[in-house]
Amino acid sequence: GLAKKVLLADALGQVADGAFAAGDHLTVSLAWLGAVAYTLQLYFDFSGYTDMAIGLGRVFGFHLPENFNYPYISKSASEFWRRWHMTLSFWFRDYVYIPLGGNRCSRARHLLNLLVVWMLTGFWHGASWNFLLWGLYYFVFLVLEKYVFSDRFQRTPKAVSHLLTLFVISFGWMIFRCDKLSYVGKIFLGLFGLTGNGFTNYETTTALKANFLFLIIAILACTPLVKKLGEELQERAASESKALTVLNAINVAGPIVLLLL
Repeated sequence: GLAKKVLLADALGQVADGAFAAGDHLTVSLAWLGAVAYTLQLYFDFSGYTDMAIGLGRVFGFHLPENFNYPYISKSASEFWRRWHMTLSFWFRDYVYIPLGGNRCSRARHLLNLLVVWMLTGFWHGASWNFLLWGLYYFVFLVLEKYVFSDRFQRTPKAVSHLLTLFVISFGWMIFRCDKLSYVGKIFLGLFGLTGNGFTNYETTTALKANFLFLIIAILACTPLVKKLGEELQERAASESKALTVLNAINVAGPIVLLLL
């Protein structure tokens, strides 16, 4: 958790701050660099401090639940919220959504329940209009997933669904970050090259070259790949250790058996 926070999140925060400091000179590549860096920063920041809390809890005999389950491998907004900040999601589910009636009600009432939950989710993060807008943003996408494009989502290839979900998540974080809604519009225009600043410039290319390898490492670190690789190495080490133990036993027992014979 400390490594996530200090080595990854803080460094990614500097990349994101540098990108968004461009203001009116934001190029397409710089906008995407800032969006990707900030998206990764939030994950390593939030999951890092919860990992530290879980570890410290175990020091004192408390077993706290996992809070982040690789949210950026999600293929829909609803799956993302089953993986991101799970204790918060489960709290709103158990103490707000279900008491309001959940989804066991009419469609109109279900939409109202979702609206209330996501407005409260936005306000929980802070008493600011950008947080409220961020909560309503996810309310809209969850409604679209469930009631408007449900069949299309099921037929969409997983790779495409994953990319679309990542874009939804990343742009949502832009709303989360910007306390001035006018700047959210500038970032959105910058992502699609509608600011008139072109695709890239010298400063952007330099920033990309300087941070490319670091970003690749950070992207891999927020996937299950590293964990699976570690588990595979542990299994191999354990099997090799068992084989070595058996071999040592044979080497020790062999001469003894010969002597007894």
